[in-house]
Amino acid sequence: MGNVFEKLFKSLFGKKEMRILMVGLDAAGKTTILYKLKLGEIVTTIPTIGFNVETVEYKNISFTVWDVGGQDKIRPLWRHYFQNTQGLIFVVDSNDRERVNEAREELTRMLAEDELRDAVLLVFVNKQMRKLRLREAIEQPGSAGTRS
Repeated sequence: MGNVFEKLFKSLFGKKEMRILMVGLDAAGKTTILYKLKLGEIVTTIPTIGFNVETVEYKNISFTVWDVGGQDKIRPLWRHYFQNTQGLIFVVDSNDRERVNEAREELTRMLAEDELRDAVLLVFVNKQMRKLRLREAIEQPGSAGTRS
C-alpha cells in the first residue's frame, strides 16, 4: 500500500525525466545550443563525430539531451537514437540557404519514422544574425533576401 502512495507522490511532485534528441545538418549549431543550455554560456566547439549527451535541469524536469552529429555520413545513424525519444529538436542554420531543401528532406524523412510518432517537435532556427525570411527561403530556395 505504501508503494502505491510513493508512486502517486512521485508522479505528482517528483522530478520528471525527458529524453530529447537534437539533430540537424552539420554546422547548424547543435553542440553550441546544447552547452548554452547546460552551462549558460557559449563554448568553442568542434564538429561532432558521434554524439554528445548532457542532462539539463529545469524546474522539476530533467532533460537528457542527445546531440548527434549531422555530417551526411552520420545521418543514417540517427535512427539508432529514436527509441524512447520524447522530444525532437531539429536545428536549422538560417544562414545556410543552399541547404534548406536538404534540411527539409532530412526532417521529412525523420517525421515518417514510427518511433518518433509521439515525439514533440521543435524546429530551432539558429544563427539569426540578421533578419531572414526563412519561410521564403524554404518555399523558394535561392530567392530569400534578393531584391528585384
